[in-house]
Amino acid sequence: MTRKILITALLTGTIALAGCKTAAPEELPPQQSTVIPSETPAPATSQAGSGPGTQQHFVGAVNGQNVVYFDTDRYNIDSADAAALQTQAQYLMQYPNLTVTVEGHADERGTRDYNLALGERRANAAKNYLVGLGVPANRIATVSYGKERPVAMGSDASAWAQNRRAVTVVIS
Repeated sequence: MTRKILITALLTGTIALAGCKTAAPEELPPQQSTVIPSETPAPATSQAGSGPGTQQHFVGAVNGQNVVYFDTDRYNIDSADAAALQTQAQYLMQYPNLTVTVEGHADERGTRDYNLALGERRANAAKNYLVGLGVPANRIATVSYGKERPVAMGSDASAWAQNRRAVTVVIS
C-alpha cells in the first residue's frame, strides 16, 4: 500500500513538473542594429552619426575595445578584458550623460537556456567591472542574447572564440 502511494506521488509530481516546462519564445530579440528607445534624448551631435554620444564615436575613442572575449564556459575578466573595460570606463566617465547596454553572447555549443544564462553572467561580469571602476550602475543595462546573434558563422574554434563575448553598446 505504501509503495503504491509513493509511486502515485512520484508520478503526480512528474506530471506537474512536466507542465512547468517553458516554451521557446515566439519571437527572437531585435537585431543588433535596432535602436533601443531611451527616456533621455540623444545629443544633437548623434544625428551626424560620429559625434560624442554615438556608437561610432565610442568605438573609435576606445580603439575598438568595446568587446571583451571569454574562454569556453567562462565569464571571468582577464587582464586583456580588464584593459578594455578600463578604457571604456574612462570614456564613460568623460561623458557622464551616456548610458550603455552590455550585451552578453555565447558560442553555438550548449542549449539555448544554458547560453542565455552564460551570456547574462558575461554581461554582468563586464558591468560589475565597469561599476567597480566608478561608472554608476544606473547607466549600464545588461542583456543576454546567448547564441542567437553570432558575429562569426561556423562550427570551429575560431568562430566560437569570436562569439564568446560581451559588447558595450551606447544607448544615449
